[in-house]
Amino acid sequence: MSITQTIKLYGIANCDTVKKARNWLKDQGIEYEFHDYKKEGVDEARLREWSRALGWEALLNRRGTTWRKLDEAEKSLLDEERAIRIMMNHSSIIKRPLLDDGQHLTLGFKPEVYTELFNNRS
Repeated sequence: MSITQTIKLYGIANCDTVKKARNWLKDQGIEYEFHDYKKEGVDEARLREWSRALGWEALLNRRGTTWRKLDEAEKSLLDEERAIRIMMNHSSIIKRPLLDDGQHLTLGFKPEVYTELFNNRS
């Protein structure tokens, strides 16, 4: 597969879903750059870009341990600004993986979604 655009996968290295996505990309022979939220963080501009494209509600993982550990004051009256601050301060609360193929942002991992995405690339 010939892909000229750099593909970036964002996530946390020890996350099982991220591992599945990375293995899928490797098995398909798709080269990508991996950005580890834990080690490299995520800047505010990128979070705002993702929020515009995907919605902050989709980016904020409210099902995980990090969310449950937040105090109620942080969780209350949530809006985009508060959500971005929380994601900047607690990068593990960002839903993962996030795949940026240069044309689309894809949140989460499902093999059939990745297959369709890469089969439709020109």
